Amino acid sequence: MWPMFTNSLRLFLKGKLFRDPHAVLRRWLIGFGGAVLAVVVIRLAGLPMWLAVALPSLGAGLAQPYLFRDLKYN
Repeated sequence: MWPMFTNSLRLFLKGKLFRDPHAVLRRWLIGFGGAVLAVVVIRLAGLPMWLAVALPSLGAGLAQPYLFRDLKYN
């Protein structure tokens, strides 16, 4: 398991894991930005911090398969 992880990490850092690394970054930023925006909005609504982190984390985690569904590996 560890060699598979390190090999994937090495390929990712070299930019050779995905066919279009810019699409990966763009989709990751969409998920991250949405989660950050949701945290800010929930905190401004006056809800507790634990809820402001838990709900967007759940939402961002559920959105990952949808965001990354069309990515192609090398």
